[in-house]
Amino acid sequence: MSLIPASASKAALLALALMAASTLFNPLPAQDASSTSTPPAPDANGTTPPATQSGTTTAQFLAQGGIVMWFLGAASVCVVWFTAEGFVILRPKKLAPPALIARLREAFSAGNYQEGWNICKTNRCFLSAVVAAGLERVGRNKDAVEFAVEQTIIREANDLKTNTTYLSVIGVVSPMIGLTGTVFGMINAFHTLGQNGISNPAELAKNIGQVLVATASGLVVAVPAFVFFYVLRARSQRAILAAESEVYRLLEEVPYEQLSGVRIGENFSTDTAGKTRAARGGVSQKVSRNVTTNCPSCNAPISVGASPCPNCGTVLEWG
Repeated sequence: MSLIPASASKAALLALALMAASTLFNPLPAQDASSTSTPPAPDANGTTPPATQSGTTTAQFLAQGGIVMWFLGAASVCVVWFTAEGFVILRPKKLAPPALIARLREAFSAGNYQEGWNICKTNRCFLSAVVAAGLERVGRNKDAVEFAVEQTIIREANDLKTNTTYLSVIGVVSPMIGLTGTVFGMINAFHTLGQNGISNPAELAKNIGQVLVATASGLVVAVPAFVFFYVLRARSQRAILAAESEVYRLLEEVPYEQLSGVRIGENFSTDTAGKTRAARGGVSQKVSRNVTTNCPSCNAPISVGASPCPNCGTVLEWG
C-alpha cells in the first residue's frame, strides 16, 4: 500500500501557505511602470514640476493598516494552512484507505487478529486507530469492544476537527483585530486634527487610511475563515461517518465467544483462552463445600441448605 508520508504532506501545505503569504505581501505595483504618463511640460516660468508617481505597492498599502496587519497576516497564513490541510485530510479514502481495509479483511477472514492489529499499528489513520483499540479488548466481550471503539472514534474525531475549529476562532477574532487598528487610526486622526487642524490634510488622510485598511483587512481574513469552517465541518462529518461504518463492518463478524480471554496487542497471549475453553469443555474444577450465606431474618451467617436458622429459628425454604 503506497501512502504519501505525513511529513511530505505537511511540507507541501507549508509551502502553499508561504506562497499565499508572499503573494499577499509581495510589493507589486498597483500601476505598471510602462503605463506612467509623459513628463509634465514646463510652466510659464520655465520650471518643470517634479514627476509624481500615481501607483502604490501592495506592501505600502498594507502598511497603512499599522501593526495589526502583522497579526492579520499571520491569521491569513493560518487560514490557508488549515483550509488546505482540511481538504487533503478530511476525505473518506484518507481516513479509511481501501487498501488497508482489504488487508484487514484478509487477516480477519484467516482468523489472524494479531496480524490485523500489527497492520493497524504500521498504517496510522482514523480507521486503524479505532480498529486497533477494539482488537485490544476483543478477548473480553463485545460490549467492551464497542465501548472502546466509540471512545476512540470520539477522540480521533476531535483531533481531526481541531484545526477546523481554529478557522472559526480566526473568523471571530480577525474583525476584532481590525477594529483595534481602526480605533488606533481614529485616535491618531483626532490627535493630528487637534494639533494641526486641517492645515495638514496629508497626515490626516494617512490616519484615516489606517482606519479603513485595518477594518477591511479584518473582514477579508474573517469571511473566508467562516466560509471554509462550515465547508470543512460538513466535509469532516461525512468522512468520519463513512470511516465509522467501515470500522463496524470489519468488527461485526468477529467471533467474540471463541476469542474470550485472548489478549491481542503488544502482550499477545492465548493461554487464558485455552483455560476458558477447557472449562467449557466439561473439565472438573475443585470447589469448596463450606459455602455460606446470610439468614434473611437475622442476617447471621448460615450454611447453604440449613433450615431452620440455628440463630433465630426461622424456617427457610431454599430454591
